[in-house]
Amino acid sequence: MEITQQCVVALTWTLKDTLGETLDELEQPVEFLVGGEDLLGKIEEALQGHEPGDRVDLHLEPEEAFGDWNESLVFLEPRALFPAQLEEGMTFEGLPEGANPSAPRDALYTVTDVYPDHVVLDGNHPLAGIALRLHLTVGHVREATEEEIGRGSAGSGFFRVQPQAPGSDLLH
Repeated sequence: MEITQQCVVALTWTLKDTLGETLDELEQPVEFLVGGEDLLGKIEEALQGHEPGDRVDLHLEPEEAFGDWNESLVFLEPRALFPAQLEEGMTFEGLPEGANPSAPRDALYTVTDVYPDHVVLDGNHPLAGIALRLHLTVGHVREATEEEIGRGSAGSGFFRVQPQAPGSDLLH
């Protein structure tokens, strides 16, 4: 089956920055809905017409991927608002009560620095501002179910960042 809109494609990939450093690698296929909210537009466009076994290599500029880094999404917050066990790299969905009221409440924030009196939080996607090289391999392709089409997802999002334990470097 050929990749078209409203189908589900299983992909593996290697994601690198423009210097060739591997940022993420997915060795086991994960299913994504083409024509939903799972994949970036440039990736969906590049996959059209491909079949199982095909390889697709892409270069994505920041505006085609996760956007430019935005300094207005970086906040300095009082240390007392956060748990005692706080480390760089930890993520929080939204900010705690008492934090900057102008900060977006639905963003995912990463702790970038911890000081005795303050914490620096970054609401940018970890890959914002980075040009990417993506090497995709198409696994299987199948018709999407009505449920998948209705929710706009096969259950995965492209590099959906999840709140995670310190030291975990998974971006998907």
